[in-house]
Amino acid sequence: MTLLALNNIEIVYDQVFLAVRGVSIEVPEKGLVAVLGANGAGKSTVLKSISGLLKPERGAVTRGEISFDGRSILAVDPPERVRLGIVHVLEGRRVFGHLTPKENLIAAATMHRERGHVTALIDRMFETFPRLAQRAKAESGYLSGGEQQMLAIARALMTEPRLLMLDEPSLGLAPFLVDEIFDIVRRVNERDGVAVLLVEQNATAALEIAQYGYLIENGRILMSGEAAVLSANPDVADAYLGGHEKVDYHAVKHYRRRKRWLA
Repeated sequence: MTLLALNNIEIVYDQVFLAVRGVSIEVPEKGLVAVLGANGAGKSTVLKSISGLLKPERGAVTRGEISFDGRSILAVDPPERVRLGIVHVLEGRRVFGHLTPKENLIAAATMHRERGHVTALIDRMFETFPRLAQRAKAESGYLSGGEQQMLAIARALMTEPRLLMLDEPSLGLAPFLVDEIFDIVRRVNERDGVAVLLVEQNATAALEIAQYGYLIENGRILMSGEAAVLSANPDVADAYLGGHEKVDYHAVKHYRRRKRWLA
């Protein structure tokens, strides 16, 4: 069953700049989907169109449709999208630095009325992210980058989402912390049944945990398929898994033509 569907959307900034063109993406219920691409490809813009955060940046979806659980959400404001079960962890962590991890979690729990339920959620977050439990009394501004990323994800999970959207969770982190965070994301997806839409430049880490992936370049989807298939694709491997920064657009197009011819 499809939980989230983007159907041929276009996104324009300042009524002039076309940032995303004809993008269609599906996230199944309890699925884990990765969106890959170089910096500036349009990945973050796609996430903001889903969470409703385009307007403050003078952006808008000008064509296409976005539906969640079968309901169009283009006219739904951001707080209501959170109540529907969509949560967005923005790039750069953005925790409340003057608050402790526990206070950060409480700040995200305003939608829950029962104190006992909030306490149970906090205990669950500290169980899922033991590093946060160890730093429970520290101001969050003094946490390491990896700990702040864990706190940002835990704070999002306090809303008990059906869809967790993560924007570059590995950015600026040491490899061992990237592995730890991605293991937690996979556990949340498998254990709690939370669907995940993961935007990443680190294709290796993303494709290891994702079931399905989309490759985006210059605001367009160039390729999509099962994660294992994308990992084995020589064009994706050369451009993303081999340390390069940008996909060879002509090579990808050639691959797609070759694939259609062989079919």
